[in-house]
Amino acid sequence: MSHKVRQQRSRIADEILAYLAEHPDARDTLEGIVQWWLLEQEIKKRTAEVKTALADLVDEGLVIEEQGVDARIHYSLNQPLAEEVGLLKGKTSENGDDRNA
Repeated sequence: MSHKVRQQRSRIADEILAYLAEHPDARDTLEGIVQWWLLEQEIKKRTAEVKTALADLVDEGLVIEEQGVDARIHYSLNQPLAEEVGLLKGKTSENGDDRNA
């Protein structure tokens, strides 16, 4: 049996292979692959992207991170700064301009 390795694969093909590399005994139907395998890969990718975005927003001061009673980090809007930069709809900045009018 001839096996040819493609140099360029679709993103989805790469995600399927990544899942199989992590779970070499996995076996599923088309529907199962879409619902479970690709969802898991998407969640991992999105988690990394969200982590980076949150770090950027914390660095900008727009989001506050605090350790909760559950010992996990919780994120919330820094409302005074968000209002100051006109991020909150219907709010006015310190100089009195309504930036959302």
